[in-house]
Amino acid sequence: MVEKRWQYKQIPSQADIQSLGRALNLNPYLTTILLQRGISTVQEAKDFFRPSLEALPDPFLMRDMDQAVGRLRKAIDANEKILIYGDYDVDGTTAVALVYNYLSEFYTRCEIYIPDRNKEGYGISRAGVEYAGENNFTLIIALDCGIKAEDMVLLANNRGIDFIICDHHLPDENIPHAIAVLDPKRNDCNYPFKELSGCGLGFKLIQAFARRYGDEKKVFQYLDLVAVSIASDIVPITGENRILSYYGIKKLNENPLPGLKALKEVSSPKHELDVSSIVFTLGPRINAAGRVAHASAAVELLIAKTDAQAAERAQYVDSKNDLRREFDLSITEEALAMIEENETYRTGYSTVLFKESWHKGVIGIVAARCIEKFYRPTVILTESNGKITGSARSVNGFDLYRAIEQCSDLLEKFGGHKYAAGLTLEKQNLEAFRQRFEEVVSSQITNDQLSPIIEIDVPVKFDAITPRFLNILKQMAPFGPGNHKPVFEARNVFVFNALTNYKDRHLRFLAKQDGNDNILQAVAFDLADHYNRLATGERFNMAFTVEENIYNGNASIQLRIKDVKFD
Repeated sequence: MVEKRWQYKQIPSQADIQSLGRALNLNPYLTTILLQRGISTVQEAKDFFRPSLEALPDPFLMRDMDQAVGRLRKAIDANEKILIYGDYDVDGTTAVALVYNYLSEFYTRCEIYIPDRNKEGYGISRAGVEYAGENNFTLIIALDCGIKAEDMVLLANNRGIDFIICDHHLPDENIPHAIAVLDPKRNDCNYPFKELSGCGLGFKLIQAFARRYGDEKKVFQYLDLVAVSIASDIVPITGENRILSYYGIKKLNENPLPGLKALKEVSSPKHELDVSSIVFTLGPRINAAGRVAHASAAVELLIAKTDAQAAERAQYVDSKNDLRREFDLSITEEALAMIEENETYRTGYSTVLFKESWHKGVIGIVAARCIEKFYRPTVILTESNGKITGSARSVNGFDLYRAIEQCSDLLEKFGGHKYAAGLTLEKQNLEAFRQRFEEVVSSQITNDQLSPIIEIDVPVKFDAITPRFLNILKQMAPFGPGNHKPVFEARNVFVFNALTNYKDRHLRFLAKQDGNDNILQAVAFDLADHYNRLATGERFNMAFTVEENIYNGNASIQLRIKDVKFD
């Protein structure tokens, strides 16, 4: 078991805690959490706890939005063919579905194009542009891709095809010569929120169009798609994303689009959906279509008009997820065994594994799984079209992209960011890349980066954890990057009763704290290694989150333990 490092957030001043706590009638623990998240006034707290759609920024504040809306209006008025082009992951497919669902309500000459992951790869492909030209499309709306497609935009322009690009990735110095490039990360864009998902950008485009030419309220019916993209693409759930997620998750639970409703039914979540359950139930199913088959199946599901149509398509997508899971589990087992059986792999600072038969669509997932067991930068490679190609994942604080960049002379191409990347190389360079990558990582990674961090918001006493405490915590949702579920520490805890070990992996027990009468149900996943010491009644400190457990219709407080430490 990899030992975790506990890192404590700074506690605000007692004066600030008392002042805000009095104004909001909150205990010091909850007040501390708000202050740590930059909420220091009653108005900021009101905005945080009660998000409002009226607080969404004006879409026309985004650079090129005026041109985008104007060109779309012109295309519709002239009866042009519009191609809605998007990436094959959750963010791309939800974005395409959102824009198509909206436009197809009143305009019939629009179609969808999703590139083939294996044949075309990520982004705007030559095949996509050629398809548009051969089929007389004169406008392409690119969603969740296109910001680096300068050459493909030029190719399209030469064929009389205009581009509207909606992308949230970092641009290069040169912006493509499209009619409009909507990307808040452009240096020359003053839009106030920079972290929209690709689907979020599609939403801003149709919001702007509806504001000028239609009924803006109609676009809010697609917020469930936006919420799925925000959760699955792991963008910060702060600012505008918090508002979009809040209302999108509400719609997802109360009145989802037919495709998402059917997807919920096949994935059978036990409780109302939140960010975490979207990530673990809906997201993988939408992604699976593009990982082991073609992502167009996911889009067909998300644009379904009837429940019957959606149910049939959801079954197909769910079957692809079952296949993806089989690949994922078998390849992960092989990869972990390769590390265990090879001393060089086992003792290195990095992991680089290759097998020509591994499925390209799941190797990123496998890299993440290997990091769960062996916490270090990991590259998983397979063979594709005569070359070696793969996905890389990093550990907290280590810049993976920069490490791969230092191996660039051995690579045909690479791309990504600090924590995730993709790369392609010739077979003869594999061993040289493995050695160089290990040299780079071993010389730059710190000891602290080789152990996972648990960030603790505030130490707490058990007697503070009451139904009201839980109720206020729930109102801090949606939780995710930038607004993580608060993590608490409790000291001098012991097992009071009912310690059970199930599947030789997980623990459940009643927990009590010295000097405190409150007894609370606790569950600890993947911590069964501690069973013997806990069974003796030995005192320990624990890091945990507080959640609601619903069993047979009864709700109770449950502590979900993330880690324990013995003195």
